Amino acid sequence: MNASPWDARARDLGLLFLRVSAGLFLLWVHGLPKLLDYSAQLQRIEDPFRLGANLTLMLAIFAEVLCPLLIVAGVAVRLACLPILAVLLVALVVVHPQWSLAEGQFAWLLLILFSSIFIAGPGRLALNDRFAGALRYV
Repeated sequence: MNASPWDARARDLGLLFLRVSAGLFLLWVHGLPKLLDYSAQLQRIEDPFRLGANLTLMLAIFAEVLCPLLIVAGVAVRLACLPILAVLLVALVVVHPQWSLAEGQFAWLLLILFSSIFIAGPGRLALNDRFAGALRYV
């Protein structure tokens, strides 16, 4: 069954809205505070894998600053979702396993948003769409 041009545009606009809103939300609420207040965050960050607070914080900043920017721009969107999903799963399963659904609802919501972006891809209103070959689908 072929979608009408309006359906295709609506789908692409929906994916653009999902990418931009989820990416900016994660960047604003989690990424920028870690980046702008690095020394204070260094004292507070959990280190579940004993990598050291500095490396753990740098990995979190990568996942919460660089990856959302890539997603908003529409570059390597599916690939950029993976570190975000990993950080969210570590937070829910390893760092805060005691959280109830109500306590972890924000993390679960982010997990749903970025899983949806990973599954659906960026849509045609993304820089990925201008790439040729396999780069278009990462």
